[in-house]
Amino acid sequence: MTDQQGWPRIAVVGAGAVGGYFGGMLADAGAPVVMIGRQSFVDAVKRDGLLLDTLQGKKNVRVEASADLSAARSADLVLFCVKTTDNAATARELAPFLAPHTVVLSLQNGVDNVDQIRAAAGIEALPAVVYLAASTPAPGVVKHVGRGDLVLGPEGEITQRTADVFVRAHVPCRITDNIEGELWVKLIWNCALNAVSALGQARYARIAESEDARKVVQQAVAEVLVVARAAHIVLPGVADSQAALAGAMKIATQMAAQLSSTGQDINRGKRTEIDSLNGFIARRGTELGVPTPVNHALYALVKLLESR
Repeated sequence: MTDQQGWPRIAVVGAGAVGGYFGGMLADAGAPVVMIGRQSFVDAVKRDGLLLDTLQGKKNVRVEASADLSAARSADLVLFCVKTTDNAATARELAPFLAPHTVVLSLQNGVDNVDQIRAAAGIEALPAVVYLAASTPAPGVVKHVGRGDLVLGPEGEITQRTADVFVRAHVPCRITDNIEGELWVKLIWNCALNAVSALGQARYARIAESEDARKVVQQAVAEVLVVARAAHIVLPGVADSQAALAGAMKIATQMAAQLSSTGQDINRGKRTEIDSLNGFIARRGTELGVPTPVNHALYALVKLLESR
């Protein structure tokens, strides 16, 4: 189903930084969007609209908001943007409201979200790689400081239609025939930077400038590469550890002003996604007989901070 302008009806499940940014961009372009989030978010958006504070300027976007997942009932496209720790519970609660034609798109960190969503509720979601530096400094406010593009896959009619929706809203979107490899490439950057940023309370620019921090990043990246090769993952554009390190530093430069999402979660006293990042590599390394001491250490230290 589409509206008179040809837009699908869109629901954003998890209206945080990622959901707020991409949902806000779609709504600003004219798409019918409902954002589903916490009550404080809903109250702020109903009162003042959604404030997108982007690199191109500030926009106040009028958009529907709800705290109830039933608001997704009429959606043609669902942006699944919850924390990975909430995958199973949210998928099970969302499933009864989905029509047979509804496309669910996972806009999340990590490489196995689609598997988790399917296992929990039988939902066949599309995976996507998100490159976005953003935060939510206040309910109903999204602060954008870098990038804002997507990689979708696998190739196919549904993927193409979904990508076209984002492109129409001026969101750069690329389709790949190796989405698993692209997800793992993003995982490399997450494992390299997220925990270091959180533990050091450092924005990415400081990590790039620190020789000692770069050494930690280099070791974490090298471990992820060995695990990926043992798992027979083909990593596009990452030929060796030097290329991987260069990629991590490029991300740090592109998103220089960003404190990692892990760091933001720690500062807000919330659970992080570290189990899906360095923790995933530590577990997968154990399964494959690959030592991952640096990734395990970063994972363990973030978990200690979480437990405060």
